Amino acid sequence: MRTTPPNAAGSARTRQGSVLIVVMWITFGVISLALYFAHSMEMEMRAADNQLASLQADQAIEAGALYYSNILFDPPSLNAIPNMLPPTNLYQTAGVRVGEGMFWVIGRDTNDSQISHRQTDPLFGLVDESRKINLNSVLCQNTTNLQNLPILYNNQAIAANVNAAIYDWMTTNTTPSTGGAKNETYNGLNPAYSFKGTNFETVQELSMVYGVNMGLLFGEDANLNGALDPNENDGEVLPPTDNQDGNLDPGLMEWLTVYTYEPTNLNTWSGGTITATTNRVLVSDLTALTSFLTTNLSSQEATIIGKFVVTAPTSVLDFANRSGISESDFISIEPFLMNSNVVGQINVNTATAAVLSCIPGIGYNGAPTIVSYRQSNPGRLNSIYWLKDALTSIGTTAIAQCGPYVTSRSFQYSADIVGVGHFGRGMRRVRFIYDCSSGLPQIIFRQDLSYLGWPLGKKIHDQLLAGKLR
Repeated sequence: MRTTPPNAAGSARTRQGSVLIVVMWITFGVISLALYFAHSMEMEMRAADNQLASLQADQAIEAGALYYSNILFDPPSLNAIPNMLPPTNLYQTAGVRVGEGMFWVIGRDTNDSQISHRQTDPLFGLVDESRKINLNSVLCQNTTNLQNLPILYNNQAIAANVNAAIYDWMTTNTTPSTGGAKNETYNGLNPAYSFKGTNFETVQELSMVYGVNMGLLFGEDANLNGALDPNENDGEVLPPTDNQDGNLDPGLMEWLTVYTYEPTNLNTWSGGTITATTNRVLVSDLTALTSFLTTNLSSQEATIIGKFVVTAPTSVLDFANRSGISESDFISIEPFLMNSNVVGQINVNTATAAVLSCIPGIGYNGAPTIVSYRQSNPGRLNSIYWLKDALTSIGTTAIAQCGPYVTSRSFQYSADIVGVGHFGRGMRRVRFIYDCSSGLPQIIFRQDLSYLGWPLGKKIHDQLLAGKLR
């Protein structure tokens, strides 16, 4: 009878154990590969989902850009006045659905009389660029007018030098103004460069001007949304550095522009073509003004022109003040009148106290008076006529001083559009500048601002996370 040797049985058990270990390692490897590929697939799905959300946000922004172009092209259909900022109650501004995406357009308070902002949630609507100071306008062709802007007014130690450096950057003379900077300053920087000697192309170009840093450009408004976000009221915990006083103190970016100018004629469009062109009248040209008034106000023409025999009107506001014309008649002809300077006219119906304070004749002390009068008389904000009444308490020369710089018409607007995809993901933000001077809105500038971070405030952020805005 054959028997299995003892050592043979042990060898069999050893082999079986080895096989089990190998099988376990193979199983572990297969499971690991399965988990790896599952995790990889999950990450790919998340990436694809995020990419889809980003595409939805991009498409929402493009839809918003087209929507606001149509709003600006035909304001009478909204019962709004041409060449004036459409009231926000006449069009959609927040949470506008586009497929699975949505968009908002970040706006500002047109009747803001405060230097600082306290609201923690952004406002929504189109923004009138003429509420700002044009860096390339006559108003900036000196070394003092910008010093009343809050970020400079509150930093008097550097205000004069910064204002002078801005002036020196765009003028051709090579000798620096007092406190300013020309090539001897810029050539000493690392890297060295030269002053420009011509107009600003963007407000961001100010970052190249000597003495202008990011703190002056942005102030406490790090994401440029006009609202006080938590990181803008926490001292030095998170950027930007702020004074933690519960107010948002904006920088130069809030008050300045380079896009505003008025056309010398007004076009009427139909079917995508210009059907009529009306030349605007230079108010200081008495010959042209007489001809225009004879056609449009024949019964009053002689009386009105008789008041300007010695001195022609210096501005549209001066004409309204000295002519004795009624407010209703003035409103009917105002769109066809213009000042001699068409670049950088400031719209007194939408400009903040900060901007108004930089206008000669109004100044720092007079600006709140103008805004207060505007708030008390909302029904008169369809022309510049009311301004002569508001200025009576400021001084007898205020009208003549500020007249060349102000208007009640706007031809350039900005739309700061924020888009999100499904479930509030894929945030994108693009700022558009529309030029309506030809009568047909054209996008002349666009800038991606997504890098500035979330701009819609905590309330909307939480609502999106909770699925309440789907």
